[in-house]
Amino acid sequence: MENKDGADVPGGLGPLAGELGIELVEVDGRAATADDLLWRAVRADGHFTAAQVRGGKVRGMGVHLERLCAASRELWGDELDPELVRERVRHALRGGARDAALRVYVHRPGGALSLMVTLAAPGEVGDEPLRVRSVPYVRPFPHVKHLGGFGQTHYGRLAGREGYDEILLTGPDGEVAEGGITNVLFWDGERLVLPTAPALAGTTLTLLEQGLPAAGPEPVRRPVRLADLAGFRSAFLANSRGIVAVGEIDGHAYEVDDALLGRLRAVYEAVPWEEV
Repeated sequence: MENKDGADVPGGLGPLAGELGIELVEVDGRAATADDLLWRAVRADGHFTAAQVRGGKVRGMGVHLERLCAASRELWGDELDPELVRERVRHALRGGARDAALRVYVHRPGGALSLMVTLAAPGEVGDEPLRVRSVPYVRPFPHVKHLGGFGQTHYGRLAGREGYDEILLTGPDGEVAEGGITNVLFWDGERLVLPTAPALAGTTLTLLEQGLPAAGPEPVRRPVRLADLAGFRSAFLANSRGIVAVGEIDGHAYEVDDALLGRLRAVYEAVPWEEV
């Protein structure tokens, strides 16, 4: 394929792929066709998982597979073969060890499960604390990492126009659930607090919860409302890129606890990278 200037685009993708940072798209182990992408463009029906790949390995691969299998079972009553997922990812990573941002999507065109794998440039969290704005929105079926999230996307866009880095999803009573693309953790000086409102159990948060009881501090779960936020000393966000401190929420400043941030990152980074 050629771009507008007639130059070849690596991987046969068009110029918009470069804008999105996508380097490869495969559907069921082959290059995606126009029909593959047309179905996905007009049907926002599916789910996915996102992971970082380093040296051809994924941290918490088993957690990602469990997520994909559970969601396929819940959405369609179909059993997804985890070994098939591994095979499709290995095919996309062919050529040996590589670093990338990986996404695995599951759709069901024609009544059969179909896997789309995308690769983009690898990503890392920065060290700059993030500015966060709360919004009056919660995801439907929040425990599923599903497609079609216009609400959170648009609220994120609006917040971005005002200089915010992330949004905090909240219910009608101001109960905090999760970030737009993150999980949120709060520190009150003694305890690490996770909100109990329905939210996606992100893979990074899941791995943290598995490792923190032995390494400390062990997290507790309790309802958190916007009115409670001023009572916390620090806050953190976690997703597939890692863990980062929050500098402020709705203009309220938080202490950047570098020591606690380092402990959280150490627990996460102690999770071994797994062969796909």
